[in-house]
Amino acid sequence: MTDLANNATGRRELTSFRIGDQEFCVDIMSVREIRGWTPATPLPHTPDFVRGVINLRGAVLPIIDLAARLGLGVTEPEARSVIIVCRINNQMVGLLVDAVSDILTVTDDLIQPTPDVGCDQVRTFVKGIMAIDGRMISLISLDRILPAAFDLEAA
Repeated sequence: MTDLANNATGRRELTSFRIGDQEFCVDIMSVREIRGWTPATPLPHTPDFVRGVINLRGAVLPIIDLAARLGLGVTEPEARSVIIVCRINNQMVGLLVDAVSDILTVTDDLIQPTPDVGCDQVRTFVKGIMAIDGRMISLISLDRILPAAFDLEAA
């Protein structure tokens, strides 16, 4: 994915959000907008983590339940749930999360490698972990969220 948020000093801006009791973040340059939860229209034969699609100003936007994709259980959307609209591999996708927390400005030295916990799936989605103000925040690798064959573009 792009590191356009990085500048010569190794600083980057990240959007942090909550899924259950855990905090995650993504590169702010991938985020296009943050919007309230809108019920999605289910699609047949899609993976369990795909909630369906919504109409975003005339465009079909697939909605990914990020908790389900990360193996943290299915999200039951509430009034405070949000959709983070991101560009992933030249495709717009909505990520369903519990709430957006913060905009973080961090330096590369704060990002620690993902620990080896005996599960390759963790390293698939998490490219680093940061300890900030007593919080552990996992940096999500957005380019790994969608399977290689995933394509919900309108025909």
